[in-house]
Amino acid sequence: MDLHNGRLYWPSTLKDKNRSFDKHYDVAIIGGGMSGALCAYSLTEAGLNVSIIEKRTMASGSSAANTGLLQFSNDIMLHDLIDQIGEEKAVRFYKLCLEAIDNLERVAMNLPLSPEFIRRKSIYYASSTRHLSKLKKEYKVLKEHGFPVEYWSKKEIKQRLPFSKPGALITNGDAEVNPYRFVNGIIDYLKAGQKTTIFENLEAGRVEEAADGVNIHTSEGIIQASHLVHATGYETPPIDKKIGTEVNRSYAIATEPIEDLSQWHERALIWETKRPYLYMRSTVDNRIIAGGLDEDPPEAPQNERKIEKRGKQIEKEVQKLFPDLDIKMDYAWGASFGESLDNLPYIGKHPEKERTYYLLCYGGNGTVYSMLGSNILRDLILNRTNQDADIVKLDR
Repeated sequence: MDLHNGRLYWPSTLKDKNRSFDKHYDVAIIGGGMSGALCAYSLTEAGLNVSIIEKRTMASGSSAANTGLLQFSNDIMLHDLIDQIGEEKAVRFYKLCLEAIDNLERVAMNLPLSPEFIRRKSIYYASSTRHLSKLKKEYKVLKEHGFPVEYWSKKEIKQRLPFSKPGALITNGDAEVNPYRFVNGIIDYLKAGQKTTIFENLEAGRVEEAADGVNIHTSEGIIQASHLVHATGYETPPIDKKIGTEVNRSYAIATEPIEDLSQWHERALIWETKRPYLYMRSTVDNRIIAGGLDEDPPEAPQNERKIEKRGKQIEKEVQKLFPDLDIKMDYAWGASFGESLDNLPYIGKHPEKERTYYLLCYGGNGTVYSMLGSNILRDLILNRTNQDADIVKLDR
């Protein structure tokens, strides 16, 4: 629960003795969630000195509510994305997502604590027979462009799982992760490398951009950097109305541990074609995490009874798919969830500013977008050519 709200006076009378504002950074990042952490990782690996400014504590925002499914398939199917932005760009974007999962695995292997990164297949089933033609079209396009995909008929689904659906796409190369451990592991890694300064419980305010850098005003002083990255998640981005986004909210649960999940084929990630969709995965301690029931209000729900009610609805949907398992909800939560109007993230330089960048990873593939976007921003900040930046630029 919230113990207080507003701007408190007493904490301002004692400053953090470890904070130093006299250092100039190559890059300052506003936002200490998944996007901010991965961006800092990519930039420090390229030899830059970085600071992260987080108004709460690291990974305490959307990253703590993230369900940790990592997939190269997107909320918009590849064949629909081809119709939207053309074949070359659409296929390249899907390839970037697949490459990003490999990159996330490499990051995970470097961390001082395990983020529980595990490679998984994904099962994307048709919610009804009306969706079969679309699913088969997607299979054909993915296969044609070399993506690791299979198609299962209704009979093949029933042979491998305790439920029956009209058909399904099976994609290889996906993964699951514990997002909270992942972000905190990255932060521990960055601190050990001594190229990243973390400012927690410090809110960034006005930003001044000059020819040689940016000045970020905070309640405790000014942080100076050559470049600034906004990695603010679903918070209102400080870019006025130049980008099109829609913030809703979603719900998720984690069940009690289940002794035997052997009937769950290879513990694959599972999602469906209807919108909003149900999705689920397992955890290392044999829980099921499942989510869905997206709705319009952008604010995270405050009513615990409503969260409990929505959680029970998700629990029932999981039970329908796995009728022989004893499904008991143990945790339930609701959180804000943002999507762009064209189903692509917003990553790149401010259209009118030379030293200000954005890593806004709206959509169901937020962690994957954060990884691919971090590498794009690294190249832009270092003045390297990156042909992929055009796909996700802010003024597209």
